[in-house]
Amino acid sequence: MDRDRIETVSLRWLRRLVIAGFLIVTLLPFWYMLVLSVRPIERLLLDPGSLLVPFGELTVATYAEVLKSVEDGGQGFLAFIRNSGIVALAATALTLVIAIPGAYAVSRLRFFGRRQVSALFLAVYLFPSIVIAIPLFVVFTRAGLRGSLVGLVLVYISQTLPVSVYMLKNYFETIPVSLEESAAIDGAGRLGIIRRVSLPLAAPSVMAVALYDFMIAWNEFLFALLFLVDRPNRWTVSLGLSLLSDGVEVPKTVLMAGSVILTLPIVILFFASERLLTEGLTSGAEKG
Repeated sequence: MDRDRIETVSLRWLRRLVIAGFLIVTLLPFWYMLVLSVRPIERLLLDPGSLLVPFGELTVATYAEVLKSVEDGGQGFLAFIRNSGIVALAATALTLVIAIPGAYAVSRLRFFGRRQVSALFLAVYLFPSIVIAIPLFVVFTRAGLRGSLVGLVLVYISQTLPVSVYMLKNYFETIPVSLEESAAIDGAGRLGIIRRVSLPLAAPSVMAVALYDFMIAWNEFLFALLFLVDRPNRWTVSLGLSLLSDGVEVPKTVLMAGSVILTLPIVILFFASERLLTEGLTSGAEKG
C-alpha cells in the first residue's frame, strides 16, 4: 500500500514538473518578447537580459510607432492589420462554406472514387508550397489577380481547403447516422439535416478548422510576398514584420511590438474558442 502511494505521489509530481517545463518553454519566449516591446531602447541596451520591467520604465511608444501611418512617421501596421484581417476572415469563411458540404458528401454519400478523393486531399500536402508557388504566380498574373487581396484569398483557399475537408470528414463520420435518419423520417431534407443536426454537433470541429484556416492566412508569408511585393499599400502583417526585421534603423523594441501585434489575435481567438475546441458536443447525443 505504501509503495502504491509513493508511486501515485511521484507520478503526480512528475506530471506537474512536465507541465511546468512545457509552460516555461512555450510562455517564456512570448513573455520576453512582450517585455522587450514595452521597454525603452536605452534601458534595453543597459540590461538586455531582464525579464521584469520596473513600472516606471513601461512605455507604449513602441506600439504607437508601429501602428502610426508611414506619413506620420510610423510603420503603418494599422493598414497591414486591416489587410490581414480582410484576407484571413474571407479565406476562412469561404473555405468553410466549401469544406462543410464537401466533407459531408465525402463522409455520407457513396459515389465512384470516394476513397481516392479522400486520399487526394492529403496528397496535396506531400508537395512543399514552393513547388506550386511559381505555377500559381504565373496563372494569377495572367488572370490579372496578382497584387490584389482577392487573388491572395483564392491562393489561401487552395491551401486550406483540402485539409479542412479531410478534418471535417473525419468528424462527420463520428456523428451517429441514426440521428440523421430520425431527422429524415421527420421530413427534413439533406440540407436541413446538415443545418439542424450535423452542423451543430460538428461545432467543435468547425471551430478548430476555422482557427486553423485563420492562422494559416494570418501568418502566411511566402504567397503574400510573391503576390503583393510591389503593392506596399496591400501588404499583410507578416510582410510588414519582415520589413521591420530587415530595417537596421528600426529598434528591436519596435520589432518586438510588431511581433506581439502579429501574435496577439491568434492568442485571443484561441482562448475565446477554447470551450468549443475542447468540449465534446456529441457525447451523449444518442441514447441507447
